[in-house]
Amino acid sequence: MADRYSKWVREGFETYAYILLYIALSSGQIFFNKWVLSSKEINFPYPLGLTLLHMVFSSVLCFMLTKVLKIMKVEEGMTLEVYMSSVIPIGAMFAMTLWLGNTAYLYISVSFAQMLKAIMPVAVFILGVAAGLEMMSCRMLLIMSVISFGVLVASYGEINISWVGVFYQMGGVVGEALRLIFMEILVKRKGLKLNPISVMYYVSPCSAICLLIPWIFLEKSKMDAEGTWNFKPLILTLNSLCTFALNLSVFLVISHTSALTIRVAGVVKDWVVVLLSAILFADTKLTLINLFGYAIAIVGVAAYNNHKLKKEASRVVSSDEPAQSLPLVSSSTSNK
Repeated sequence: MADRYSKWVREGFETYAYILLYIALSSGQIFFNKWVLSSKEINFPYPLGLTLLHMVFSSVLCFMLTKVLKIMKVEEGMTLEVYMSSVIPIGAMFAMTLWLGNTAYLYISVSFAQMLKAIMPVAVFILGVAAGLEMMSCRMLLIMSVISFGVLVASYGEINISWVGVFYQMGGVVGEALRLIFMEILVKRKGLKLNPISVMYYVSPCSAICLLIPWIFLEKSKMDAEGTWNFKPLILTLNSLCTFALNLSVFLVISHTSALTIRVAGVVKDWVVVLLSAILFADTKLTLINLFGYAIAIVGVAAYNNHKLKKEASRVVSSDEPAQSLPLVSSSTSNK
């Protein structure tokens, strides 16, 4: 009896430790990116370059872990046809999401960017309906209306609004929504299910190539002209390592808990980011209208997550398939 109790306590402690690790890494990475991009000490206002560095670092580390050290295993079943038709679009959309999301930090506060991200379920649902993956219903229309209204109120309460920053952030939201749609198509129509390390292994190199081309035309000349190649390598390496660790923390939380847990943890993380950013950054000025609108949007997001999880659970039960380790529509770690 004592052994069972101690095992239960140990497993509970591990679960909460993984959840706290995810929240800390996810929140910390957002603040870290903002600091690197906007800090005069680092002097690296190049979101394309930073995102490209993340993807190259992730590609190399995934290769080392799976092919050289063989600590982790890449799922089999990938074919050239699947890679060309699904992985490349996913990699391109992931690159677009991270690039535009990180660029938004140059124009708007972290808290406001986080509030705008709450519109994500609306974009996913609209594109899902267009792709035939979602069914229009009164319940979903109500949920989407609540989320949209909440984001609208939060935007109305923003004191120093930059429409350029809003444009970049909403572009990142559309990119992430398209990525999630392509991921769902990869599972539903291609029948391929990958764990997080496999997704990173296949997608990161593709995203790096997609980022390299615009970086050459948009940022390389600026970096050459301003002499900012003498950046601090230790800071940027730590930043890239934190990004990789964040992706793995998602895997740890899901493998030890459930998709519901990662979604709830994502909502908690969003509030932590919004509130802490007001303390850490001078450009963040929260108002009651901001918080009220964001609270409304979060209620809608919670309802959307609940609806999706029930739908996924019913699909698993009907097909008698075991739950997979990777939820394809999650609180994602983009410009996390």
